Amino acid sequence: MAEPTLPWRTVQYTDEGRAEVVDGAVINETRWRLYVNQRHLVSFMCTPRDLHYLALGFLQSEGLIQTLDEVVSLKVYEDEHRVYWYMPSLGLEGPLTMQVCEESVGAMDARLAHPLPDTLGPQVLTSGCGGGVTFHDLESGGEPLASTLTISLPQLMSLVRQLNEQAQLYRDVRGVHTSALADPDRLLIVAEDVGRHNTLDKIRGACLLRGLPTQDRIILTTGRISSEMITKAVRLGVPIVVSRTSPTALSVRLAQAWNMTLIGYARGRRLSVYTGADRLVAT
Repeated sequence: MAEPTLPWRTVQYTDEGRAEVVDGAVINETRWRLYVNQRHLVSFMCTPRDLHYLALGFLQSEGLIQTLDEVVSLKVYEDEHRVYWYMPSLGLEGPLTMQVCEESVGAMDARLAHPLPDTLGPQVLTSGCGGGVTFHDLESGGEPLASTLTISLPQLMSLVRQLNEQAQLYRDVRGVHTSALADPDRLLIVAEDVGRHNTLDKIRGACLLRGLPTQDRIILTTGRISSEMITKAVRLGVPIVVSRTSPTALSVRLAQAWNMTLIGYARGRRLSVYTGADRLVAT
């Protein structure tokens, strides 16, 4: 099975200019192909962890499924001897040890109860700062959210601390994004990936598989908030989005149009509220 990190030996220089050989690791980035109803729909560049969540979350985020009932089966060919298999008709949900042909490794195979639109696929989703590709017209990404959710400043600071504490891959190797779905008191789902947009699809897939509602929740992320990130958040019904870094100008305008609270640079006891300041209360 592809591992989320790979061991790597580096040469590090100290403040005194002395070279040292250090055994460490780097974050893994691999290509995974998603087939839907035997059609190659999309290829992901991603961290090979929680790939079934990524596939399910992407399908729902793109409007290709609305509920889990539309998924007849999902197989993730993790390596030549292991397959994640979801098939509710047989009561299957989890990894199975079985022989897999070499050509199938790196594929995710979803079978839906309905056909796909003829105009879709194939696309490539990158993991870089340019974000990914979406099939939707950005301007039709969502309606203004009617949410009365609020959060206090101490609660928000607590959630940011929890996010930092649970960023295991980041602590191990850096170079990875961490996102979480939360209510005002605790983190509910945490996902890590080399692509920040992949983390939101993994969260959505986990919620779909676990039957966990996403509406009126909070998204926290270590990554920059691009237009795609805010679009994925509005499709989740999330009115509050918090980042340790900055939003783009377009994401700020979209958050304002969609009645969302957008918070950036949430570090320590400081933060910047770009839109929807009324949802953040002092106590």
